[in-house]
Amino acid sequence: MIPEAMRERLAARLAELKEEFGKGTEKLGQLDEETRVLRETLLRISGAIQVLTEELERDQPSEAADAP
Repeated sequence: MIPEAMRERLAARLAELKEEFGKGTEKLGQLDEETRVLRETLLRISGAIQVLTEELERDQPSEAADAP
């Protein structure tokens, strides 16, 4: 049988660990959401870059047409 003083210390440590675990789980959820939002933002930026690049390439005269 565990002595009462040790039982109390163990119970207190268990409570601390459970609280830390809860905070860590919550933070991980927040980071996952931030990651999702950032990925969506980067995807939109990438799409915009592609569209603008294609527009600029289409607007330039082709090198074949410039060749003698």
